[in-house]
Amino acid sequence: MSPTRRTILTAFLAAPALSVLGDVPSLAQGEQLSLPRTPACDDEHELTTAQTEGPYFKPDAPLRHDLVSHSPVAESIIIAGFVLDTACRPIPGALVQVWHADSTGAYDNAGYRFRGFHYADERGRWWFSTIVPAAYPGRTRHYHFKVQRPGDRILTTQLYFPDEALNRRDRLFDERLLLRLQKAADGRFGRYDFIV
Repeated sequence: MSPTRRTILTAFLAAPALSVLGDVPSLAQGEQLSLPRTPACDDEHELTTAQTEGPYFKPDAPLRHDLVSHSPVAESIIIAGFVLDTACRPIPGALVQVWHADSTGAYDNAGYRFRGFHYADERGRWWFSTIVPAAYPGRTRHYHFKVQRPGDRILTTQLYFPDEALNRRDRLFDERLLLRLQKAADGRFGRYDFIV
C-alpha cells in the first residue's frame, strides 16, 4: 500500500537534517521516501534561480501551513523542503511565502485563498499542504515563492511540475526549478530545497 502524504511528511519532519540531505529517510514498514535532494545541493551549491514575481503577488499573506481547506475537492499535495545556504547548511527561521492559482487557473486577488507563509523550523524545513494548481493561458502549472534568510535579500522564484506538456511552451519555465514528486495514496508530495 502506498504511504499517505501525512506519512511522508511525518518521515520528512522526523528525520535528522543531515539524513534527509544525504540519504533517504525510512517510512513505516520499511518503505522509503524516494525524493532525492535538489540537484543544486549535490555539487555546485548555486543559489536557487530567481524568477519574476508576476502580477498576482499580494503582501500580508496569513501565517499558515494549511492552504488545502480552501478547495477540498481539488487534488491535494504537500510541498516541502529545506532552506539552505551555499554550503548546504539549513537556515532556521527563513521566511517562505507561497501563492498560486486554484484548480481553475484563477488567483484570489480579493482575499488570501492559496496564499500563506511561515518560517523554516530549526532544521531549515518548510512545508505547505495545498492543491495542485491548474494551468492557465500562457502558463504551465506552477507555484510562486518568496524565500528570505533572516535579515537578507529576498529570493522570488517559481516551482514547476515535471512532465507537464505545457512546460515547453511556457517562456518562464526553467527545469532547474522542478519539484521532485512522489505519488501518495491520498495525493502527491513534492520536494524542493531552496538555496539562498
